[in-house]
Amino acid sequence: MNSSPKLLDVVALTVDLPQYNLWRGQVGTVVETLASGSAFEVEFSDREGRTYESLGLRQNQIMVLHFEPAPPDPKAEMATV
Repeated sequence: MNSSPKLLDVVALTVDLPQYNLWRGQVGTVVETLASGSAFEVEFSDREGRTYESLGLRQNQIMVLHFEPAPPDPKAEMATV
């Protein structure tokens, strides 16, 4: 499942960004949609909720995390028929 990030989605980095001391797998929250939906402002916070980094990322640098089962994709079912 490859969904486009939306406001307040929890996402994980898919790349290392050493210049920001951020590494693949770190988790952040989408706080703004940029460039007509082709980039996203992602905020990274510690366990106390203090932001330690906030930056614009392209969709290929993040993945949306899902905490519940996703509903079936009707388009995927049609492709298997």
